[in-house]
Amino acid sequence: MTKRALIIDDDIDLCLLLSRFLNKNGFETSTAHSGAKGIALYDPANFEVVICDYRLDDMDGIKLIKGLKAKNPHVAILVITGYSDIKTAVEVIKLGAFDYITKPLIPDEVLSILNKLLNKPEEKNTDHIEHTREVGIEGPKKKSSIEFYKGSSPASIFLHEQANIIAGTNYSVLLYGESGTGKEVIARLIHDMSERANKPFVALDCGTLSRELAGSELFGHVKGSFTGAIQDKEGHFELAEGGTLFLDEVGNLSAGVQAALLRVIQERKFKRVGGNKETPTDVRIIVASNENLNDAYRKGKFREDLYHRLNEFSIHLPPLRERREDIIPLAEFFLEKSNEETRKNISGFNEDVLNIFMEYSWPGNLREFRNVVRRAVLLTPSDSKIAATSLPQEIVTYHSIAPHHNSFEQPALHFEGMAHPENFPNKDLLKGAASRAEFYTIMSVMQQVNFNKKKAAELLKIDRKTLYNKLKSFQTSQQQ
Repeated sequence: MTKRALIIDDDIDLCLLLSRFLNKNGFETSTAHSGAKGIALYDPANFEVVICDYRLDDMDGIKLIKGLKAKNPHVAILVITGYSDIKTAVEVIKLGAFDYITKPLIPDEVLSILNKLLNKPEEKNTDHIEHTREVGIEGPKKKSSIEFYKGSSPASIFLHEQANIIAGTNYSVLLYGESGTGKEVIARLIHDMSERANKPFVALDCGTLSRELAGSELFGHVKGSFTGAIQDKEGHFELAEGGTLFLDEVGNLSAGVQAALLRVIQERKFKRVGGNKETPTDVRIIVASNENLNDAYRKGKFREDLYHRLNEFSIHLPPLRERREDIIPLAEFFLEKSNEETRKNISGFNEDVLNIFMEYSWPGNLREFRNVVRRAVLLTPSDSKIAATSLPQEIVTYHSIAPHHNSFEQPALHFEGMAHPENFPNKDLLKGAASRAEFYTIMSVMQQVNFNKKKAAELLKIDRKTLYNKLKSFQTSQQQ
């Protein structure tokens, strides 16, 4: 069966090259060179997948994905992005994109992801659920699709102990941490270790729900209850009966849906939207949030009573930069999985690559780390070791700025490998103070933009050459 893909990118040459490559590998392709044209061209009946650039002349990826999903809530989307946009890439995944891939594009990597996307096994009730690559249903005795790496750092051991303790209860659990730290993975782990393991695991990303559809997705609806309700529909509570319901980004739910969710938790029964019948429910709820819900309810953005119902037990997932003892073992873990995916036999990492991994700040956490290793495996010949040339330029550039392991840390700032500001050569006290202030300002901005020098220079209102010279002077100060 021929597979059909729509490519949306304002780079005409890239569209042509990608189209030719996919045509040779069993795809029919169409292209659009703007977001508006891509949305207009997209028809669910004509395309199984959409490949789109995050940055287009007429709109960004968030607006584009919303436009595509308005035509088909279950559209399969692969987003192309620059590596410096890693945090934004994570957000588009939460909007419902299947995956993202960083530039420069590696055709085989594109093909691997597309085949993985299009060859996913059909699951019961898939018309009721918006999937991302880490969200879905686990049926009875079905092994989780995400394998868990326990880790050996104190933070990882403590995390696993907390998950193990709470798994044997029916308490509601609140998971919080940065994007990419594995909240969905931990939710599945808790489910798999619980007495509900043989029942469904159902996950829903609340960040992708509109106000109009949130109630229907959670509780279902009856035919004719609103425009477009052409048949009865089961909600996620029904699909998760007896098992676990994981609600990601729960802070995005509207006040009305929060109130309805609170009633369900308290009364253990619900009504479908537009229905009168009350249905009993036995579901364990695990929720996750990037934002601090404690602060949110104090500011009136989240119901306090719902917060306390959901927060019967909370678990903080540490960012990767706080569990550096796990970085090398994780690299080996991701390498093993990537070898299996690509049917390669990459034998390991060069020493300089491991040093780069240890020094990088990993703003995208585990998700970013996994994708870096996957990309490197694709670029490396079998029976070889991964070299620095197979890593994204952003990571190698970071390493060139921070070439040593010693670090100086200020509150909210991590100056990994840079000179200790207090040690800048400064016989003149006033000049030394100015140098330290300049260092903190530049490094703060660099961290905000994930060490993208072009963006940093723009925010600092200096040219890139000036920024390069200043960074070089910081390194020189360190060496003196």
